[in-house]
Amino acid sequence: MSFRHLRTRLAVLYTGLFAAALLLVALAVVTAVTASARQVVLSEMTASGAVYAQVWESGSAQLRQGAAVLAHDDGFRRAFTTGDEPRIRSALDNLRARQNVDGALIIGIDGRATATGLTLDEASRDALFSGLGSRGIDAGVLTINGQPYQAVATPVMAPMLIGWVVFARRLDAGQLQQLEGLSAIPLTARILSHGTDGWHDAAAAPSGAVPIADIMVRDDGRAGTIRTAEGEAMTLVRPLPSFDPAAPAALLLTYPMKLAMRPYSALLYWLSAIGSAGLAVLLIGTWTLALGLTRPISALDKAVHRLQQGEHAEVPVTSSDEIGRLAANFNVMAGDIRDREARLTHMALHDQETGLPNRLALERRAAAKDGDWVILFSVDRFEVVRNAIGYDSMARLLGVLGQRLSALSEGAAMARVGAGALGLIIEAADDEAAEALAEALCEAADTPILLNGAPVDIALTAGLSCTGRNDPNIASAVDRAAVAVDQARAVRRPTAIFDSRAYGDPGGNLSLISELMEALRNGEFSLNYQPKYDFRAEAVTAVEALARWTHPRRGVVSPDLFVTMAEETGHIRPLTEWVIRQAIRDHAALRTAGHDLTLSINISGRLLADNSFADFALAEIAASDARLCFEITETAVMDNPEVALAIIDRFAAAGVAVSIDDYGSGLSSLAYLKQIRADELKIDKSFILTLDQSARDGLLVKSTIDLAHGLGLRVTAEGVETPTALALLRGMGCDMAQGYLIGRPMPLAALIQRLDGPVVAEVAVRTA
Repeated sequence: MSFRHLRTRLAVLYTGLFAAALLLVALAVVTAVTASARQVVLSEMTASGAVYAQVWESGSAQLRQGAAVLAHDDGFRRAFTTGDEPRIRSALDNLRARQNVDGALIIGIDGRATATGLTLDEASRDALFSGLGSRGIDAGVLTINGQPYQAVATPVMAPMLIGWVVFARRLDAGQLQQLEGLSAIPLTARILSHGTDGWHDAAAAPSGAVPIADIMVRDDGRAGTIRTAEGEAMTLVRPLPSFDPAAPAALLLTYPMKLAMRPYSALLYWLSAIGSAGLAVLLIGTWTLALGLTRPISALDKAVHRLQQGEHAEVPVTSSDEIGRLAANFNVMAGDIRDREARLTHMALHDQETGLPNRLALERRAAAKDGDWVILFSVDRFEVVRNAIGYDSMARLLGVLGQRLSALSEGAAMARVGAGALGLIIEAADDEAAEALAEALCEAADTPILLNGAPVDIALTAGLSCTGRNDPNIASAVDRAAVAVDQARAVRRPTAIFDSRAYGDPGGNLSLISELMEALRNGEFSLNYQPKYDFRAEAVTAVEALARWTHPRRGVVSPDLFVTMAEETGHIRPLTEWVIRQAIRDHAALRTAGHDLTLSINISGRLLADNSFADFALAEIAASDARLCFEITETAVMDNPEVALAIIDRFAAAGVAVSIDDYGSGLSSLAYLKQIRADELKIDKSFILTLDQSARDGLLVKSTIDLAHGLGLRVTAEGVETPTALALLRGMGCDMAQGYLIGRPMPLAALIQRLDGPVVAEVAVRTA
């Protein structure tokens, strides 16, 4: 059995123990009382049995004496001898009346009997004659017509034995009641006779005789017990002499135990009442004691739960015992935990270097505000300044800067958000007011800070985000302000408000890139080809392979998006390897269609430092004998020039054409242009799109074409969209043109169909 409460367990335990002890005492008392009552009854029954024995003997002696008077009467003997039956009957009746017996008879030695007051049946006469003659019984129980009689016989001598005078007294209920009256206790007396089916009440009517089981006739007259319909009863069975050996007789004295226990009922009642009252008092006392013991424990339990939930908890100390000392120690522990939690909370919400609140504290304040502005200040050239003055000094500088900005913003709480970033929350009427305040704070912070006796100049860039404007991509206003700092620096402004459109969906793009490898396996990628027109051959002699991704849910994905993300996540190599394999297969299809073109493939600068990629590309090209050209950007070489130039030399040595892509869009260097073993130079479309509008662009394009020719390079102009630009390029001596005027990127089947048509005529018409 289990209990949820200790007080219940204690109450049940102690009450159960007391109840068990009380039950044992009650059993002992009941056993002792029952034994005492049984002993008293047995003693009384034994005494009553002895009294009845004396009464039986006394009655037998009286009957024997009366019978002897008649047996010794000479006249009676002569009447018996002469067979004078009237005189015999008269004498018997006279003496029966004087002796007050139920019957009197005389039986001769020949078995002939004369009786008055009763009628002998054959069985009773035979039993009487047999008992008197062969067994010498002169007193005993004689059953006549089913009724028991106490019979006493006296021999009649003349001078020889001629018969017996027999007096019989009926053993009926009245006589037994007289016997019961002799006992000190209300006994029940019955005369038993034994038949073929056991002992019977001899005094009962034959039709109503009830067998009495489990009766043992004891010669010593000791008492015993039997089970009756009314329960247990004490018995005393004494044997009685019987004229019929086949039907022995006995005296049965019974006394019910419930009568014997009646004198003790009051005692047992009071014992039960006292025990029940004691049990109730113990239960109440135990419950009270258990409550007193468990109340401080329950208080401790509740306090532990409050402490577990982060609440401060104390319990009253109500005693000086073990429980009181436990409560006192718990209070000390709770106080220590509270102090430690306070320190941990302070550490969790404050920057350890500057002592300012940290990012978490700022985010909590921002979450509690609605419509306020989070301004994040980032120290420009933070790493340079930190390396110049040291980490400790930089921490002190940020602390001083935070105090300055807080003072300038009317005491707004300042927080250190990152290594070189501070943030605060302000109120502003609208976007313009918030940005104006942020710009003013940035200008005020430009004042040099005196640190270690020397002034330190710093500059700040601020990003702003409104706490009430949630963005699905960035939920935190602090994070949006951090993105706004990057957006401000991207446009070279001191402040910027977070622009969700410019930020886009980086999370969605990241999940998109995670699907790129699966897309390559599922056939979602394809190659489109943009024609490159050769001015001298007046035909399309080369095409540029451009990867296209058709997503099953998002549709067409922009190449600028997935190529850039692939470079940043390291997926650019498997994408480029797929492009090379597919381009080789398409080159074979073009040859089969009768068009032997050069296929240009863009190679990321991240792959120019990967010798294993170079091994793969050269092995694929050598196995297929395809005419491929690798387009690379000049800036890609700058990251790792030695390895990149060595790989480019391997491409050139293997006969793979190399093209310098987007020339002029970055920091073009003549030194790298001189070192790169390239076959082609592609002028960036930013110069070609305005070629027919800007003389300066025309001069730059013409000089670039002449420079490339001087270095032995072919020149391809990108972004040719107007016939005028195409004509100018032809006049400048450009080798090839690529752009929407020549043809948009198209699938392989459309390219083959286009090549089979009059391409030269179309370009000529456009030029005209």
